[in-house]
Amino acid sequence: MRRGRFAPTPSGLLHIGNARTALLAWLQMRKAGGVFVLRMEDIDGPRSRPEFARQILADLRWLGLDWDEGPDTGGPFSPYTQSERLERYAAALDRLDREGWLYPCFCSRAERLSVASAPHGLASEGPAYPGTCRGLTRRERRDKAVFRRPSLRFALPDRPVEFRDAAAGLQTFAPGAGGDFIVRRSDGIYGYQLAVAVDDAEMGITDVLRGRDLLDSTPRQILLLRALDLPVPQYAHIPLMHGPDGKRLSKRHGDISLTAIRASGTPPEKVVGVLAYASGLIERPEPVKPAELINSFRMEMIPSEPVVWDQPLQSLLAL
Repeated sequence: MRRGRFAPTPSGLLHIGNARTALLAWLQMRKAGGVFVLRMEDIDGPRSRPEFARQILADLRWLGLDWDEGPDTGGPFSPYTQSERLERYAAALDRLDREGWLYPCFCSRAERLSVASAPHGLASEGPAYPGTCRGLTRRERRDKAVFRRPSLRFALPDRPVEFRDAAAGLQTFAPGAGGDFIVRRSDGIYGYQLAVAVDDAEMGITDVLRGRDLLDSTPRQILLLRALDLPVPQYAHIPLMHGPDGKRLSKRHGDISLTAIRASGTPPEKVVGVLAYASGLIERPEPVKPAELINSFRMEMIPSEPVVWDQPLQSLLAL
């Protein structure tokens, strides 16, 4: 049976772009007769807040979405909150270390160490890590460890990564694309790439539908899964929603939270209708319930280019 998931990060309120991804991932699984999993990705404790997690659950339910397994409903692969799954990541890290995939990194640039737990692509990380610490001798590592606790990096193999994305088509990444990446920060926080790969495999996820901003981080997850001898899901990276300035909508850039939309008195069916219209699922932005979209849903209906969340589209919600 196919198993899909929506995995928000509770570092802010659920915004309209997140809601669209959740709706499409939900429709994909409901159309396939599969299992829909909700996972809370709060691996970075300092940025995540429980009140945001609670509000995300409430907003999704208000929108008309449900899930078969999740933080509040449980399921055969509990827990569904990353901060409660740390021993799984520790076990995976131990195996990778035993099999020679990891090395300690003593580089101190804060911006390079802080990106490990963020669910974004390579483009936002800046220049690729040049492998400064990869060639250190045992003695050099021991001497440096006296003064600084290292992070752990995954040593990328010297071969390309190729996969066929259900929305973006054939993808080929050159050997070493993005550079060796962090799987555990120097402060002990596990890297997002490690956590999401382990969770997807252990929860039996067969289909991952998410935003295209995560497309170039997918090779890292594939390499981790292969190194751990775990199955690789079918990925589908959909084009994002952009503002009129051409930049993608986010919690910090020009987007509207579902909480604010609810407070405005807009009915959930109207929100679903606007999202479905913006995603090519219906011809007019008329009110509709998610369940009414299941039978006609097809991946091919989703636009291949970013959707511009401009004033005319926003005005449909009477905000």
